[in-house]
Amino acid sequence: MTDKSMEIAENAQPDPKDYSLCGHLINAFSIIGKKWNGLIINALCDTEAMRFRDLARCISRCSDRVLVERLKELEQENIVQRQVDHGIISYSLTTKGKELKPVCEHVHNWADKWA
Repeated sequence: MTDKSMEIAENAQPDPKDYSLCGHLINAFSIIGKKWNGLIINALCDTEAMRFRDLARCISRCSDRVLVERLKELEQENIVQRQVDHGIISYSLTTKGKELKPVCEHVHNWADKWA
């Protein structure tokens, strides 16, 4: 590389349309921004654990089929954990999921002000 090309490379600004520079942010929004996921996480923030039917009641506009799919996806992302105790299935947030509680609170505050 010549001195001139090195100087240009050092002074180059990232393209604001180049979202490859914020891959972690894209991954985060693809998880929590997926329809119903934010509401599921938010519902679980307020309780230690919830049975499926209680969670379904909280998010009544989401079909049971979609709720099951979203819970499985959130389990795969290690945000939600599924527990079976004497045949009773319940869901709760993992440590990773619990760290989203302040995010949910900020979204609530923003929604109260702007939505």
